[in-house]
Amino acid sequence: MRITDLLSKDVMIMSLQATTKEAAIDEMIASLKSNGKINDEVLFKEAIMNREAQSSTGVGEGIAMPHAKTKAVNEPTVVFAKSEKGLDYNSLDGQPAHLFFMIAAPDGANATHLETLAALSRLLVHPAFVQSLKDAKTPDDVITLFNNEQGDAEETVVAPTSSNDTGKTVVAVTACPTGIAHTYMAAEKLQETANKLGVRIKVETNGSRGVENRLTDKEIAEADGVIIAADVQVDMPRFDGKHLIAKPVAAGIHKPEELIKEAISGNAPVYKAESGSEATESTDGLSIGQQIYKHLMSGVSHMLPFVIGGGIAIAIAFMLDQILGVPQDQLAKLGSYNEIPALLKQIGDVAFGFMLPVFAGYIAYSISDRPGLVAGFVAGGVASVGGAGFLGALVGGFLAGYAVELIKVMLKKLPKTLDGIKVVLFYPVLSVLIVGLLMLLLNVPMSALNTWLNDFLNSLSGTNAVILGLLLGAMMAADLGGPINKAAYIFATGTLAASVATGGSAIMAATMAAGMVPPLATFVATLVFRNKFTAQERDAGLTNSILGASFITEGAIPFAAADPLRMIPSFIAGSAITGAIVMFLNIKVLAPHGGVFVIFLVSQPWFYLIAIVIGTIISAALIGVLRKKPTV
Repeated sequence: MRITDLLSKDVMIMSLQATTKEAAIDEMIASLKSNGKINDEVLFKEAIMNREAQSSTGVGEGIAMPHAKTKAVNEPTVVFAKSEKGLDYNSLDGQPAHLFFMIAAPDGANATHLETLAALSRLLVHPAFVQSLKDAKTPDDVITLFNNEQGDAEETVVAPTSSNDTGKTVVAVTACPTGIAHTYMAAEKLQETANKLGVRIKVETNGSRGVENRLTDKEIAEADGVIIAADVQVDMPRFDGKHLIAKPVAAGIHKPEELIKEAISGNAPVYKAESGSEATESTDGLSIGQQIYKHLMSGVSHMLPFVIGGGIAIAIAFMLDQILGVPQDQLAKLGSYNEIPALLKQIGDVAFGFMLPVFAGYIAYSISDRPGLVAGFVAGGVASVGGAGFLGALVGGFLAGYAVELIKVMLKKLPKTLDGIKVVLFYPVLSVLIVGLLMLLLNVPMSALNTWLNDFLNSLSGTNAVILGLLLGAMMAADLGGPINKAAYIFATGTLAASVATGGSAIMAATMAAGMVPPLATFVATLVFRNKFTAQERDAGLTNSILGASFITEGAIPFAAADPLRMIPSFIAGSAITGAIVMFLNIKVLAPHGGVFVIFLVSQPWFYLIAIVIGTIISAALIGVLRKKPTV
């Protein structure tokens, strides 16, 4: 499509007055509103800022492309704005932004939104064109420049001019996490540079619109080298036996000549696909901390659906059982007393049962590709069954991934005739045995810790109630369903049977209230501190309002797993305060589970809810202070 179809001279700002990022956004939104392009500037700005919270749309080289798709837009429009002095837009290269393209797309305009971004990205890699835009004096100049510059994208191998043709051919794949700007900027830069170097090239883009300009087997076979400029997984086995360079997508934009020369030199590493492997993700250029974060997020993103699906099923089971009625002497079976709730709880429990194996499995997969899956799943399963909990699964996932990498190195010198059997026999058998045994060893100290904690809590019974409440609350949040959490919960349920005649157990009430705080805190934090979370985390935070209210502490696990050093202390602080308040007020409950659905069984329901709210606010506030913006 042509950019000029969406550019409107009336909304252009040839001399932006803003000196800050948000002021620039406000000025462009005001232009859209005054020209009738949007119907709700508040809603539109919220959509723009939500996108900025994921990662800055300041793509570098003095260019920013804020964009949003929302019902606040009346018609698709691109606002062109120019700042002579430039301003700090938190751009990816740290340089001031001078040119701005705000893309406004109405709901349902997916193609318009993405095609515009892709087309802009392809054009803005040309320095001469960018400089011409900076020099433009009038809106007519801008329209003329785009009309002269924009052409249809090539969908075949791009050939150099005959005068400098080296006879070399390269194929490339570009991809970035959002699949928009950097994907197409890297593709255009590689094509432009290859033409100057006399190298034929075809670039496949893996963007938000899917795979475009797909490479054929024939094109790959005839290529002298392969360039992968990607920050996400791409299809790799098809490049087996080719000289291949794998770098982050930014290298395709900033170092295209270096990549092309290395790819055709004959010195690039020859890629060897493991049988059964599907994809790879470049970690070149990433620090150790960034690599750990990437592997963690692989596990978290795959675990989330199991947490949400299973948690909601269990919450519905508690609610239905409450509606259908449960005798007071059967409250321990709340959620599974009546037939239909029991079935729902069984389904939820099964989904929860997959949570830790999936978490560990996809951490290992991120590290060592498909061969790591089986070892990771086993590590998570052993952690779940053996009581090591999510912290054990976290350790197990990394253990499995790197164990498989070590096994690959150890078996590297085996004859090539055994390549097939390595994947179907050697890798799974050796990794399962090694990781399984190591996880069993890890479960021994975890089990001993559980026993010691239970004995310790029993020794505190009858002492200072507030101290006991603080400790129980902290334990409920320490590992969110792991051995420490379970020790506190089992201790609390043990006090319930003996306290029915006296109106219930304060220890049980403190434990349940404290366990509700972590998921509720993530819900509040994702609403109040939106820019500290990814879009996926904000969606999960909304679900945690239900999980937290249902006393399903595990809803907070994905957040803790993604950032344990900041999230877990925040959870502990709020949960400990809630536990202490409940014990101080001697609030009692007659049920071992159910959250707010058993509020009628609480001796002082309003104070109970206030205690939970206080702890939730404390944890959410700490999360807002401690947590950093997500790495995207």
